[in-house]
Amino acid sequence: MNINTLKERVKYFCGTTIPRFFKEALPSYFKESFEITTTKPSKIVGCVLCLASLLLVILSINTYNTLNISSRWIIMALDLALPFVIAAVTVFSINIKHPPTRKILSFIIFLLMPLITITITECLNNKFIGDMIPLGVFGNYIVVLVFQFIVFAVSGSLPITLASVNLVLFLLAVAHSYVMDFRGTPFQPMDFLSIGTAAGVAGTYNFAPSYKLITAIFMFIIMFVVILKLRTPKFSLVTKIISRSFMATFSAVLLIIFYGTSIFADLGVKPDFWNQSRGYKNSGFVYNFFVNTKYLFMSEPNDYDPDKIKDYIDQTVQPDKEKDPNKVTPNVICIMNESLADLRVLGNLTTNLDYMPFMNSLTENTIKGNLFVPVIGAGTSNTEFEFLTGHSTHFLPSGSNAYMLYVKNPMASLVSTMEAQSYSSWAFHPYLANGWNRPIVYSNFGFNKFTAFEDIFDMSLWERYQANGNDSNFLQSLVDLNYPGSNMLLRQYISDDYNFRLLIEDYENRDKSQPYFAFNVTMQNHGGYSASCVNFNESIYATSTTKAYNRANKYLSLVRATDTAFKELIEYFSKVKEPTVICMFGDHQPNVETGFIAEVMGVKDISNLSIEDEQKRYTTPFFIWANYDIEEKIVPRLSVNYLSSLVLQTAGLELTEYNKYLLKLSETLPVINTAGYIDAEGNYYKWSDTSPYNDILKEYEKIQYNCIFDQKNIDTDVFFIKDYIHEPSDLSRNE
Repeated sequence: MNINTLKERVKYFCGTTIPRFFKEALPSYFKESFEITTTKPSKIVGCVLCLASLLLVILSINTYNTLNISSRWIIMALDLALPFVIAAVTVFSINIKHPPTRKILSFIIFLLMPLITITITECLNNKFIGDMIPLGVFGNYIVVLVFQFIVFAVSGSLPITLASVNLVLFLLAVAHSYVMDFRGTPFQPMDFLSIGTAAGVAGTYNFAPSYKLITAIFMFIIMFVVILKLRTPKFSLVTKIISRSFMATFSAVLLIIFYGTSIFADLGVKPDFWNQSRGYKNSGFVYNFFVNTKYLFMSEPNDYDPDKIKDYIDQTVQPDKEKDPNKVTPNVICIMNESLADLRVLGNLTTNLDYMPFMNSLTENTIKGNLFVPVIGAGTSNTEFEFLTGHSTHFLPSGSNAYMLYVKNPMASLVSTMEAQSYSSWAFHPYLANGWNRPIVYSNFGFNKFTAFEDIFDMSLWERYQANGNDSNFLQSLVDLNYPGSNMLLRQYISDDYNFRLLIEDYENRDKSQPYFAFNVTMQNHGGYSASCVNFNESIYATSTTKAYNRANKYLSLVRATDTAFKELIEYFSKVKEPTVICMFGDHQPNVETGFIAEVMGVKDISNLSIEDEQKRYTTPFFIWANYDIEEKIVPRLSVNYLSSLVLQTAGLELTEYNKYLLKLSETLPVINTAGYIDAEGNYYKWSDTSPYNDILKEYEKIQYNCIFDQKNIDTDVFFIKDYIHEPSDLSRNE
């Protein structure tokens, strides 16, 4: 056939070559290069996985009702189809017989796998990869790829590399999903240090799988099965050495630059410190979790000089007035109430009944106001740390927990200031003692005594409760038998009413030769607002929202119970003859429905709030009451790092130079917390802002650094009352 002319060539290739390619060449290539196989065990495993997956969807059918109608059917249909995909990839295996093809496909899979990984982890982050900002997609891709490079450089195995990297990242993403659901803030590297504390309250939360978890699990199983069936291509020894050396070198250089320099941070590769939730939402979980690891380590502030600490204090604090030899030393009781908040600070919220009638009525001999704390939904001990020490957790690595990391040696605090003035000191927390490392922390603060849940409750009953599925009604039945008429519990926690009765009992049995100081962390209002309990009267509900929010309503009912209990405590001490000061404050707002918060605040999305609205979420109430005459006032804004100094000042007690410095600083910047700071004129600032206060904030950071981290050069005259020697106490019996 003559095919020399252009027309004839086109006709030949279109009419003969292309059809032959599809009919003969391509099928022949696949037949020679690929082989589909199956085995009896793989069929059995595939069927079992398929049936188990379908059963999981059926048993979790109610979780899809949380979606809108259109999304509900799409996600449900997807989750019903994926079990059959799981069965298919499990039953059938594709054997690549053509070595060049195996190498090319392995290379492509290695490079594309990070995108699959991100899709699965972001499914758990309630995001689709297409919704992320470009930097987020690229950042997540590079992080996963570097992890793959490191593991492959060590193992040289494609299945081991992809399986191990994806398994670890998937488990971290699952943890992040639950943490976001339970406390409303992202899972960060520092959270590993609080695993023990989290385990102690895990039974109060609902771990039933959500639709996003089910979908992610199915996608992960498909991916994991495929990975396990991969085989590492055979390369020459030289190629192996070069490729693995390149991966190791590339990863090492990248990590050295990231951790050892500020180059990436200057380019914007850093967490959204102001709003970590927004950062995780916009840029993805893997990327944000990784970049947060850079800030696990505390570095010395720029231009830090321990010899200048006293100068910073002296230029701020006025000289002492002459001491009053006849000053009163009142009893001082400080109560950090778990999740106590007045959610009306968020915006428009009305309820069927006032949930804080007594607290709102307190005016006589009372100082009260809005307290700005460092955390939302969880992280109790960081608020506790700020109150007891006067330090700000903003100056610590983002996401870190002070109790778990930094109170490793004897440290100045409110406790040492009270003990220097001959006070006894008692710490009381009606929950598991080891939570947040409290025995060690309280020992380093110098508390004389620490009473915890183990000291007030028969732990064999607690073990039975845990063995019975953490059923709060079962626990109440045990209490009814063993502590009849005690009204000990509200839900599964020690009630504020019972807590305050124990506080009164300890006061009555105190050593009367010393003035009395107690620090009490309550437990009643702790998170886990899903289940109803026979011992809990849910009497309060919001009337200003468009629908009922069960968790929020349960929480508001708990606050009402706190209000009643606090009233009884104040009524008791109002009859006590000895002068007594009581301070109560909330550690953080609760983690209730985000829809409730958004509706009350009048916004569509709480992950992108203005600084003013963001600070509302860090606001709780505080009260300082005395059973004798003190000057009444309302404080519109005060952060918790100043509160203990205000308590000391209100009680007329001697202050350390640091207390005086903090009180003076509060006149200029009444609020300093992890969200930002607010000046006396009511101007709000983010930490990324340049403001007239940058220099004094840097001074505050250096003073704090001297106390926490520079133990060799600590200026004791600043943080302790003169001539007082601080030593750790022995609380070993509580560990």
